[in-house]
Amino acid sequence: MNTNKTISIIGAGGMASAIADRTIKAGHAVEVISRNPVKAQALVDKLGTGATTGTYGAAPAGDIVILAVPYSAAAVAVANFGNALDGKVIVDVTNPVALDLSGLLTPSGSSGAQETAKVVPAGAHVVKAFNTFFGHVLARAGRLDAFIAADDAQAKVLVSTYLDSLGLRPLDVGGLHMAQTLESLGLLMIGLAKNGAGTFDIALRVDIG
Repeated sequence: MNTNKTISIIGAGGMASAIADRTIKAGHAVEVISRNPVKAQALVDKLGTGATTGTYGAAPAGDIVILAVPYSAAAVAVANFGNALDGKVIVDVTNPVALDLSGLLTPSGSSGAQETAKVVPAGAHVVKAFNTFFGHVLARAGRLDAFIAADDAQAKVLVSTYLDSLGLRPLDVGGLHMAQTLESLGLLMIGLAKNGAGTFDIALRVDIG
């Protein structure tokens, strides 16, 4: 049975590029959607066979839609698509980190993914994933641990299967409320890279004895 899918990616920056490249290499098709069609086309040209551009604001082709824009642009992007996202599984990869690394920009007791979940159509499901990776590490490394959080069980299975197909090890951390912890972990990774590790060439791994 052919399990290859079309994965739609909103965004055309560094993280979008890393996810798209790994997705194409896994045999999936990629639809790149951006407010800037020139950037979207440039990424598609870089990816080559299997990549196409989509229309910003129209219904994405894939059942999995990866929201790979800065947190500051996430709410606007979701609003621009509106009901076109109904029925989709939306993977929020954002890290709502303050520029001075003093903390997170989300309301107390919430997360970027939970804020996104408040504004997507009722039939859409939000999954937190990819936010603990640095893009260049994701692009070139092997079987990295991929932490996911979501409330919908079927959405988790769909995203876990996709992550596994990319050569990643999906690790379920619980409901979408756990996105708060994953986003704090994203901040920790940046702080570690800038301080104790002294390099952004790092990734988290869970040793299961």
